[in-house]
Amino acid sequence: MRFRLTPRETSFYDMFSASADNIVTGSKLLMELLGADSAARAEIAERMRAAEHAGDDATHAIFHQLNSSFITPFDREDIYNLASSLDDIMDFMEEAVDLVVLYQVEELPKGVEQQIEVLARAAELTAEAMPGLRTMSNLTEYWIEVNRLENQADQIHRKLLAHLFNGKYDAMEVLKLKQIVDVLEEAADAFEHVANTVETIAVKES
Repeated sequence: MRFRLTPRETSFYDMFSASADNIVTGSKLLMELLGADSAARAEIAERMRAAEHAGDDATHAIFHQLNSSFITPFDREDIYNLASSLDDIMDFMEEAVDLVVLYQVEELPKGVEQQIEVLARAAELTAEAMPGLRTMSNLTEYWIEVNRLENQADQIHRKLLAHLFNGKYDAMEVLKLKQIVDVLEEAADAFEHVANTVETIAVKES
């Protein structure tokens, strides 16, 4: 760890943790969506929308702190990238829930539950990792595991696409379901972007 003679703004750590905790909330709402009927889904979508707004607020708070801080705990570009990637995760999860409601999807295809389980695990790992930014310790297993989960998400996504194009669904239903599973895959990619940014920060600070 590099020795610094100047004090650093430490509130970023708490804000990153708050943003990641909010993503865990979003992942739990995705889990709720799986077994919900149409009426319950609408209510879940409202709660997800509120969580997404909370995520936006957390991101804006980080950007405001970044713009008003003379000294930051690590590179400004990395702070911006980390905050943006965390925000992207929440945006993709909210979009997926909204699409399920807007498209009035009666039954999600088999495999979506696996996608969501991967996202929920990645959310837990990300929330657990954020406090580690203070010391840059014990983070290696985090980014390795999130990268593994993203590879798993890719495999699940490919199987889902094969299932959607097997002739069981009509063309319009395929378009709707494909957009939903694609957005969930983008959420998995965004988790990997967060992990890669954390790895970049840790390498620079070592």
